[in-house]
Amino acid sequence: MNFHVIVFIFFFPSRKVSPMLPENQTKVIEFILLGFSETPNEQGPLFALFLGMYLVTVVGNLLIMLTIGSDYHLHTPMYYFLFNLSFVDICTVSTTVPKMLVSIVTQNKAIPYADCLVQMYFFIVFAGLNNFLLTAMAYDRFVAICHPLRYATIMNPRLCTLLVLLSWIIIFLDSLLHCLMVTRLSFCTYHEIQHFFCDIAEVLKLSCSDTLVNYVLIYLVTVLLGFLPLTGILFSYSKICSSILKVPSAHGKYKAFSTCGSHLCVVSLFYGTGFGVYMSSSTTQSSWKSTVASAMYAVVTPMLNPFIYTLRNKDIKDGLRKLISRISSSQ
Repeated sequence: MNFHVIVFIFFFPSRKVSPMLPENQTKVIEFILLGFSETPNEQGPLFALFLGMYLVTVVGNLLIMLTIGSDYHLHTPMYYFLFNLSFVDICTVSTTVPKMLVSIVTQNKAIPYADCLVQMYFFIVFAGLNNFLLTAMAYDRFVAICHPLRYATIMNPRLCTLLVLLSWIIIFLDSLLHCLMVTRLSFCTYHEIQHFFCDIAEVLKLSCSDTLVNYVLIYLVTVLLGFLPLTGILFSYSKICSSILKVPSAHGKYKAFSTCGSHLCVVSLFYGTGFGVYMSSSTTQSSWKSTVASAMYAVVTPMLNPFIYTLRNKDIKDGLRKLISRISSSQ
């Protein structure tokens, strides 16, 4: 049995068909993911593009994880969070891209109802974990720069593990709640999703039921689990900038800022593309533009993260050289 179906059966019980509703509005067997294009001539380039981005993302983030795991000098809170972020980036693209590649090859855009809910569930999980991990990394940089003498005491292994564990628990429960709320909906006969994966906002558009509660939940969670962490990140960097400006020498300022430069780039990319998805979906009627914006958020951002940390981080570059030399000497 397909792993996704097993997870779905465990988390989401069978939907009850209400006798008060027409049968063709409740029994949803599958959805159709329209993707980026239905033109046959464009399927080959799309497959090559997304396969390349997927492989680069997986290989790049795996290298980051191997580098951190193999270098004792990188066993610090900052790189502990980066290790988890790389793992989450791999999971994010693996939730959406393989299904799209299979659809292009087989020319079958259908996705079963159970698989759609599972894909929706895990995408919400990994997108939310990205948000929490970036917040934890911002707090780590805040403590390192603003309270350097207390850094080892505050950012102890127990706290780091607790932050990651709480992030997993909170986002698992949040995603489960969203998906359970979707299972109570009935759907019309039109089952085409204007997207390349089962995005919850696109799925809700197909429902014939009242989705007010679903949208209220989405907006409430966005404020609590989206804007509040972003506020924490902005507060941390305001304190960081204030501390850096007090450093007398230019070299000292550069050194202090370089320790958080990579993280700041990733934060800007993550939230910039995230707001791009929101703005494109709310201000334009073009489903293609919204899909492209979502691809930037869900595929391009995880692919660029390893490059940002590799090119801008001296410790990662040194650790990567050691890893490569170790692999070369062992052959």
